[in-house]
Amino acid sequence: MNEIIEKSRRFYENQVAPMIRSKFPEYESRIAVGIAGEGSDCFGYDDFISRDHDFGTGVCLWLTDEDFSRFGRLLSIAYNELVATTPGADLTDRLSQRRGVMTISGFYSYVLGTDCDAEKEPIPESTWRSFDYSCLATAVNGEVFRDDLGIFSAYRKSLLSYYPDRIWRERIATELHNFSASLQVNYSRCMARKDTVAAEICKARGLEAAMELFFLLKRVYPPYYKWTFRALSENWGDSSFARHIKDLAETGCCLPAWEHIKYMPDNLNMSDKVVVLSEQIAEMLRDMLNAQGLSDSGESYLEKHVDVILGEIV
Repeated sequence: MNEIIEKSRRFYENQVAPMIRSKFPEYESRIAVGIAGEGSDCFGYDDFISRDHDFGTGVCLWLTDEDFSRFGRLLSIAYNELVATTPGADLTDRLSQRRGVMTISGFYSYVLGTDCDAEKEPIPESTWRSFDYSCLATAVNGEVFRDDLGIFSAYRKSLLSYYPDRIWRERIATELHNFSASLQVNYSRCMARKDTVAAEICKARGLEAAMELFFLLKRVYPPYYKWTFRALSENWGDSSFARHIKDLAETGCCLPAWEHIKYMPDNLNMSDKVVVLSEQIAEMLRDMLNAQGLSDSGESYLEKHVDVILGEIV
């Protein structure tokens, strides 16, 4: 159990729940409580370094729109008073805005960056298409401590059920193109021009696309970019894929490998370790595509798989 989440659970059980039971007994079963949303603590990644901006013990109290209108303001006052008088429950200013009383739809709309009516199901495809990768991970992280109504948890469950097939395929195709363009095409062009700045940007974009693809093919939402490799290494740290990603990130541009090289689109400069690692990563991703029946091509140039995957969309 993550230490911060466990502290928040104890705060709820020992302080918040008794306060609700005492002051709002008629509404106790209508208040969903937990910790989720923005903040490294909700992912279990909080450490000493992150405590300068997101630190403290608190919980989220989620209400329907109707209940928020009925007693939300009074509940918020009572909760804030409790936090202010509980030793060790003080929050940094930014984190205090992410905890406390809020509507269910307001929470999901803020985190996902689009208007969400969380009290209605199902989630339409147009809404799925507007969701950002990392925002989805942020919406379903943490833990729900109590939800008798089940509305908050139902929307959370819908998000956890993952993308509809059409959206899933579209996002895979997008990241295949991003990886191919950045690391299998433009990196070599930049190095042939001796433009190491642009080449490093290509490498960074390719790394991001590779990890996005891996998570898509595992049907798991990746967290915010600064935590993506952390999530990859914690869940699949022993994999060859994770090791190759780390090796590529730590490999710098090598101009000597491009001396006397005449750029040709169909020729790979395998004397450049970045090119070698990129192709090895591409082969792993191709094998994952093949294993899931998304493509039967043996081509390691990932752009070749895009039309195949999009062609299967009904």
